[in-house]
Amino acid sequence: MTRHLIQGHFGPADRANLAAVEPGEKPTHFDLVAYDKVLDFGIGAALTDLKAKHVFPSEVALDLAVLAAQIHAADTRISRATESQDAWTREIRVVVPVSDVTRWDAAVPVLQRMLSFLTGDRWTIQFRPRPLKFAQIVPQADLIVPPFTGVSLFSGGLDSLIGAIDQLEAKRIPLLVSHAGEPAVSKAQDDCFDRLKKQYKSLPFERLRTWMTFPKRLVRNVGSEDSTRGRSFLFFALGVFAGTGLRTNFVMHAPENGLIALNVPLDTLRLGALSTRTTHPFYIARWNELLGILGIQGQIENPYWNKTKGEMVRRCSNPKLLEELVPKTLSCASPTKGRWQGHPTQHCGYCLPCLIRRASVASIQDETTYTVSDLRAQEWDPLTAAGEQIRSFQYAFDRLTARPGVENFLIHKPGPLNDNPAALGELAAVYKRGLEEVGSLLAGVRTRPS
Repeated sequence: MTRHLIQGHFGPADRANLAAVEPGEKPTHFDLVAYDKVLDFGIGAALTDLKAKHVFPSEVALDLAVLAAQIHAADTRISRATESQDAWTREIRVVVPVSDVTRWDAAVPVLQRMLSFLTGDRWTIQFRPRPLKFAQIVPQADLIVPPFTGVSLFSGGLDSLIGAIDQLEAKRIPLLVSHAGEPAVSKAQDDCFDRLKKQYKSLPFERLRTWMTFPKRLVRNVGSEDSTRGRSFLFFALGVFAGTGLRTNFVMHAPENGLIALNVPLDTLRLGALSTRTTHPFYIARWNELLGILGIQGQIENPYWNKTKGEMVRRCSNPKLLEELVPKTLSCASPTKGRWQGHPTQHCGYCLPCLIRRASVASIQDETTYTVSDLRAQEWDPLTAAGEQIRSFQYAFDRLTARPGVENFLIHKPGPLNDNPAALGELAAVYKRGLEEVGSLLAGVRTRPS
């Protein structure tokens, strides 16, 4: 195992306050500035885009975006396979230049707690002052107050699309926030947003789109990492970054159905894709705790925490528009994995997000192209990637059926839910209903005994 240090700095002249490298630590200098004056990795472009929309974030929120960029770089450019002792848990120290070290130092405990919960790694977060040249980066606000009533994350997936439609049908004016690092995700976001703009011409909603990628060999002699467990920290940070510029006590929506938000492991031995915690209630509660510590006047909410994906689809405020746009959304965990078989970028049809998606749209006409179009056309081997996903869901559904009430225990498996004890009954109920939706989809689907 190798311990890693990701050391942020603002250009080649920013060396005076760099942290010392500790014994056994591999350092990587992460330059946040391009051409010695413009913030890199999409952050400077986001500032410019927001300025055109009369949105001027706070300096502390800009610090948050810089922190998130370093976290995302560490998460995606340090391989778990080679850099951890158990093929998963990495030890990463991040040193971030910020505008107010005292304020950020107070946030360290909650930051380390939420990041460890999110990614399963051991994080050490430290801060140092920005160089004087970059003491103030955000332009001064103009006199035009932006029209936006709040922020909503817009990933290109089905849930975020429903979240946007519901807000627009209610005549709210969200600032949609998107992040992409690959063309397939970006295209889904663009296609859905363009159609929404055509549908709701009278509403001046807009979108902040941030493209953030890093060089493959950012960390010398270390391979990249595809699990991207920390991606939602960047996504949330970008939403808060934009929200602080609305000049009001903003609410940021993170639309996600309750089954995915809870992400209960499907069996006792296998965590799998559903072990992610991107919108888990504990994680969102820590974000709101962080905002309070930083003095940011905002709140993060998941308005669909007690809904299944199918319930979100059936209760969407504009079902006709949703049915039209479903094929343009992207839910698949790996939409490019079929290329070696000659398939274009498309939904595989059998990964966990695809199965939940297919179950949720049973009530409407789904024109999505799935690589595996008919789940009942063959018997699935649970030792293969496709069969493993299907059998895991069948196992989880069978366990729920055989042991009535077990959902009340299982919802605690992914993480603590003590922030809202009154909601435990609803959380257990939505978990059960979500599994039942997928159970209906998989009725009659054959898998070999494992």
